[in-house]
Amino acid sequence: MTTPRAALDTLDGHPVLRFRRTLPHSPAKVWRAITQPSELAAWFPAAVELDLRPGARIRFTFPSEAPVDEGGTGEVLEVDPPKVFSFRWNSDVLRFELVPTATGCTLHFTQTLGDRLSAGRNAYGWDTCLAALDAHLDGREPAPPGDHLAPMEAYIREFGLDEGTLEDGVVRFTRDLVWKPAADVWALLTENTEPATGDAPPPRATNPHVPTGPLTEVAAPHVLAYGPVHWEVTQDADLGTRVTLTHVLDATADPALVLAAWHVHLELFFAAVLGEVRCPWPEDRTEELRKHYA
Repeated sequence: MTTPRAALDTLDGHPVLRFRRTLPHSPAKVWRAITQPSELAAWFPAAVELDLRPGARIRFTFPSEAPVDEGGTGEVLEVDPPKVFSFRWNSDVLRFELVPTATGCTLHFTQTLGDRLSAGRNAYGWDTCLAALDAHLDGREPAPPGDHLAPMEAYIREFGLDEGTLEDGVVRFTRDLVWKPAADVWALLTENTEPATGDAPPPRATNPHVPTGPLTEVAAPHVLAYGPVHWEVTQDADLGTRVTLTHVLDATADPALVLAAWHVHLELFFAAVLGEVRCPWPEDRTEELRKHYA
């Protein structure tokens, strides 16, 4: 059976991920699996401490090997057994709705996101968790973790989270980097060197289709700038790690080519952050994107 893909919508100005799973289990059985901490431990990404009543506080704790230090807190918002359970987790709202069917029930799960940029990693993450829920309900062991880069990249493209913008002569990209510590991102960008103003920029911060020049600003592990290009790495306890790339165009620049080049560059950089270095430079992908932006 093909697993339905997540959808990304907007509701009242907020990004919402939507998932649907048809389960051959009674609503009562699934209700226990989505509300009881001992059952949640089999599939939910964090340990959960909660009192099942509206207004109650929730505490989330990630395992020691997780890339996130703090699980955070939340609040129970709605409890209507065995139909609806919703709660806030930091800045997100999670909602589970169970609809009975002739052979079990359909689970409708939504995550209202505090920030759209994280939708790619969240969609992949919940696909993995919901597969583990399905296995738990069946009494099976969940499948071992597989490739995580490709499915995340697929969602990022599908949701348009890799798109750059051009406004007032400035090209801008912002990409989610999946909780990677800013110091690790900086080490990757600078190839473990210690650049200083006046130096040539690290090769990984440049590409064949944009102008370069000596470094004009260096503030490890956050800012690296040269010529018209400015890299900025930010890390937020709730939103995760981000990289923002801006390029101020001059009169001779081809905007579509610059957008395409940085789009490709950040695809390669994202893969490298997640442990996969790709080379050589994909000129066919650059041309594909140049036509897209044109």
